[in-house]
Amino acid sequence: MNDIRIIGHLTRDPELKTSANGDEFCRFTVAVNRKTGGNEKADFFDCLTFKQTAAAIAKYMTKGRQIAVGGRMESNTVEKDGQKRTYWQIVALDVEFLGSKNDGRSAAPAEGFTDVTGDVEDPF
Repeated sequence: MNDIRIIGHLTRDPELKTSANGDEFCRFTVAVNRKTGGNEKADFFDCLTFKQTAAAIAKYMTKGRQIAVGGRMESNTVEKDGQKRTYWQIVALDVEFLGSKNDGRSAAPAEGFTDVTGDVEDPF
């Protein structure tokens, strides 16, 4: 069985590209925090997805947004300068956008509007 599920934050804006046969694909990297002893570290997962999912991620997700990714791990071996290197990536089959649109980033209010988020109690 080859199944992986992660939840983390995008480390950069997703890259949408088109293959030679016209199919869209998207590459992105997800940072997943983990605690080791008293220290926090992060693991970084390169991800790849295709077609409609690729287009949606490129359109709606940006650096820092939280995302859940499910899929399978794949390895690719590349030879460069006589050295073989193996790279791992998640081929994302299931993706869920998590967190809010701003996800901790402060955005300026639109012209003519006042930011009242700190002044209003949550009605829920």
